Amino acid sequence: MNRRSLRMLGLLGLLVAAGIYMTELDAFARAGGSRSSGSRGSRSFSSPSRPPVSPSRPQPAAPNVAPRAAAPAPIPQPAPAMSPFVRSMAGGVLGGFLGAMLFRGIAGAGAGAAGEGGAAGMGGAGIGLMDILLLAAVGFGIWWWVKKRRQEQPVPAEGYYERQAGVGYYGPPVSEGAAATQEPVMDAREEDRQRGLAHVRQMDARFDEAAFRDLCTDNFFKVQAGWMNRDVDAIESLLTIEMQNEFRRELARLKTEGKINRLENIAVRTVELTEAWQESGQDYITVRFLANLLDYTLDERSGQVIDGSKTEPVKFEEYWTWVRPVGPNPWRLSAINQPD
Repeated sequence: MNRRSLRMLGLLGLLVAAGIYMTELDAFARAGGSRSSGSRGSRSFSSPSRPPVSPSRPQPAAPNVAPRAAAPAPIPQPAPAMSPFVRSMAGGVLGGFLGAMLFRGIAGAGAGAAGEGGAAGMGGAGIGLMDILLLAAVGFGIWWWVKKRRQEQPVPAEGYYERQAGVGYYGPPVSEGAAATQEPVMDAREEDRQRGLAHVRQMDARFDEAAFRDLCTDNFFKVQAGWMNRDVDAIESLLTIEMQNEFRRELARLKTEGKINRLENIAVRTVELTEAWQESGQDYITVRFLANLLDYTLDERSGQVIDGSKTEPVKFEEYWTWVRPVGPNPWRLSAINQPD
């Protein structure tokens, strides 16, 4: 393949990629054009945080007291030794075998001395192979029985039995320096969010998270309606100058192409405050919206659906950042970000 053919293939690939991008852009053309835009102050170049992890619930503290005198906790004892009766029985059996073997060995030696020839002496002297095997079997049987008895004794789980100040008790292991109560473990993002909200309240004592979420939800619907009606002037007070210009530019493009974006049946599922901070005399709060709606684009002349669907709802997630001068001032939308 020559160099010219390679260039043509490369150009064709770029055109296909651009077509796919534009199709996706129009298919989800809700407020902001389904793209990240606007400013988040010093955090503009960082992706909005995911919802912070909720603080974990306090865990019950490990017991750190001795058992009550009226009902002391049992202290595990080592496995009991073999009873005297069993020891006597085992010793008797083992001694009987040894005595019998010894008697047979002595009797065999005497018979060998009285008889003639070495064959008789060899045949009756000493302990035979069968005797050794029988003795080994008896010894193994006793050892196995004792081992099994010890394994059957209840032994507390490792780490469950602890000894404090010389007194035993049953309970979870107690780590060194464990306090009577444990503080909830807080995620780093949650710490950052709580710190930011505390700064917001310093200049606005009436700030309330629940009321702010309601305000953001109301403004979310207003912004979507202004976008669908191509009327940025109606929502101008809810947008920063940068977002006003972004909306006007995108809506002008749709109008030039003869397209109308329709948004219907908007249902907001989740509204979460994920970030809060202050900088340069302004409050910033980022809110995560999880919602679904009917999002489709019509051809302005024919009225035909050219992107999206009138019947299949779209589920989407977006992060809207709101800004205001510190204090009890109106909030304005300063950025819309798509999740990573």
